[in-house]
Amino acid sequence: MNDRDGWGPPHLSVLWLARDLNDQLSTYGRSSMTAKILDGKWLSKSLRQKLRERAAILLEGGIQPGLAVVLLGDDPASKVYVNNKVRACEECGVKSFRHALPPNTTEKSVLSTIAALNADPEIHGILVQTPLPSHINMRRILESISIDKDVDGFHLYNIGGLVVGNSIFPPCTPYGVQLLLETAGIDVSGKNVVVVGASNIVGKPMALMLLQKEATITICHIKTRDLAQHTILADILIVAAGQPKLIVPQMVKRGVVVIDVGINRMPDGSIVGDVDFDGVRKKASWITPVPGGVGPMTVTMLIENTVHAAERKKL
Repeated sequence: MNDRDGWGPPHLSVLWLARDLNDQLSTYGRSSMTAKILDGKWLSKSLRQKLRERAAILLEGGIQPGLAVVLLGDDPASKVYVNNKVRACEECGVKSFRHALPPNTTEKSVLSTIAALNADPEIHGILVQTPLPSHINMRRILESISIDKDVDGFHLYNIGGLVVGNSIFPPCTPYGVQLLLETAGIDVSGKNVVVVGASNIVGKPMALMLLQKEATITICHIKTRDLAQHTILADILIVAAGQPKLIVPQMVKRGVVVIDVGINRMPDGSIVGDVDFDGVRKKASWITPVPGGVGPMTVTMLIENTVHAAERKKL
């Protein structure tokens, strides 16, 4: 099997690890009334240990995986996300290259920076932190990244590859969700999966990835009428709408698996998801917390894709 066949190695090695961790997670999963916790923080720690080992093997051969992060402007949330990614690189033996550009940087200058990174043999992955300033065409920037270095999985080649199951680098958040489900032994085949949110970053690629696993997919979005009539039918509910506590207990059936991708900062400084966690967990069989669920997995899969890119260069 190669890169173009399904997920291809080394992605399959991650899935094998996930299966090995299945029993551990089932035991480790914290119970709250009926729901077990899909603990992304714990799983990320286990996966990062394997990534360190893979990076060490590459280093013995003279290759250190390298990730370049391009940050435009001084958005506080973006700075936090970039810092988290840099720390994850250090933890996994990946060299990070931070390129902080002022908010008034021209699109031409950004494209020039990316062109230089595309040509740099020490760089195996390139990440452009979003959101971008309004004068920058995001699609043009993302498509300027070399396919071989598109570790965010946002290039049209990788997004299109999801349709037929041949993406080299799956988008990080959906990839992390897939691993959480896989590790917990949650089979999506034939299940009713409802995805709330139709973004190009999470909702759409998530639906495509699970469709490849033979799930029955419903995608809901901002214009969906009577959201509850769809969510109540879900065996697996994935919520990425960006609206605090959008999903309440009355909207889900007992035994549902709930994946909350939302990260919302409230006026009091607290972080909550798109799901009413305290209420919904009383009906769910599995649920992700916020924080500590999907978030750590997103960063870990970015590192996985970067190490994978370096391994592909070695071949």
